[in-house]
Amino acid sequence: MRRFAGGPGDVFVVRNVANLVPPYHPGGDFASVPAALEFAVLSLKVEHIIVLGHAQCGGIHALMQGLDSRSEFIGKWVSIAERARTRVRAELPAKSPALQDRACEQAGILVSLENLLTYPWIAERVQAGTVHLHGWYFDLAAGELLHYDAARNAFETAVPV
Repeated sequence: MRRFAGGPGDVFVVRNVANLVPPYHPGGDFASVPAALEFAVLSLKVEHIIVLGHAQCGGIHALMQGLDSRSEFIGKWVSIAERARTRVRAELPAKSPALQDRACEQAGILVSLENLLTYPWIAERVQAGTVHLHGWYFDLAAGELLHYDAARNAFETAVPV
């Protein structure tokens, strides 16, 4: 993995609950993330988009546990990763809730990477090789950063912290 040698302003960060990227939907309900992506890709000409999830994510835990009906915004937001939850529950039904949460945290990163490709101007640039998508998973307790290796369909240690 190459080292990043950048200066101030070279990193554009978008943070949200569960680090999710909604699918492309012009005029949709989730306008802040698409606006940030549009600005970063079309105006700033970013070359790398990193979806960084993390261990013990409260948003993914809420998704896995189900939210109570009093939730006005969070339920709809984390539902972006519903297909990750469904997959984890189907593939790991007998595993502990902690292991299911971890699997869903990582699967949620993959959902966001897939969703990034629904944005036409991102898909075009990925196809052209001018934008590269990366899935990273940070496990603070273990002190490691994992990256998604598509060829192996697995998260692997990138950098021990």
